[in-house]
Amino acid sequence: MKRVIVDYQKLTQNILDLLVEKYPDGYDDIDIIKFKNAKNESIEAVEVRTDDTIYLVKVSKRLADSIENYEDDKNTDLDSSGNDFIDDLD
Repeated sequence: MKRVIVDYQKLTQNILDLLVEKYPDGYDDIDIIKFKNAKNESIEAVEVRTDDTIYLVKVSKRLADSIENYEDDKNTDLDSSGNDFIDDLD
């Protein structure tokens, strides 16, 4: 199984989906993994897995915001003029 360290700027929709599925209410301190990278820098990350890959997603304020706003972004689309609109919610 391969391990991949992912920064917020390189977060794919698939990895974001995995994060929200695993941490629907956000992550807590107990979920954070701390380690040193190859440059001996301290890294804090949360882990999500697929069948063949372990993703270590670097923790940041932006990551927390992305998880928190995931449902809002999922329900937002663009109309024909390129403006945001929110689907009707039941």
